[in-house]
Amino acid sequence: MPLYSENYLRNLSEKRTFSETLNLINESKSYSKFDIFLSHSYLDRSVIRGLFIELTSMGYRVYVDWLIDPHLDRTNVTKESAELIRRRMKSSESLLLAISTNASTSKWMPWELGFVDGNTSKCAIIPVSDKLFPSESYQGFEYLKLYPFVKKHNTVQKIPKLWVIEDYNKYVIFDDYLNENRKPYFRDVNIF
Repeated sequence: MPLYSENYLRNLSEKRTFSETLNLINESKSYSKFDIFLSHSYLDRSVIRGLFIELTSMGYRVYVDWLIDPHLDRTNVTKESAELIRRRMKSSESLLLAISTNASTSKWMPWELGFVDGNTSKCAIIPVSDKLFPSESYQGFEYLKLYPFVKKHNTVQKIPKLWVIEDYNKYVIFDDYLNENRKPYFRDVNIF
């Protein structure tokens, strides 16, 4: 399967009714711990909403600040709001950095990545392509090359799962990465 496309994620977001999306958000608000802290650019919120829906539909508890804590004011960052974000990162098992159209303009994403990487080392890139037919792989730039990337791919049993990928033949299912602290390892099969 190719990487996520903005078009796919926007369509996913638009297909859900308001009440279905609200139910997912309200359920997520009840969590004190999250599987994924989704770091992203707020300018890409329509895409991120779709990614939130995708990940929660796969059974993950996902934190997105403006969905879970809508009272936070992006125009007036305080020590208290930054501390809330720190607590949310500490209560998350991993961080997925959504590299989408406006990600490079975000001042918060590098801070969030550094904070979680220093605390859990469970950080990966989730590329979101603006192309209608995105590629199968992701080549990071600058320091992002240090991190594996995540994409959805079917298992042998044809079940769609997230995979953490370091190289064409070095990967692990996200559930094992998350729950068993397993790192990507060499496989005989190329999943591209």
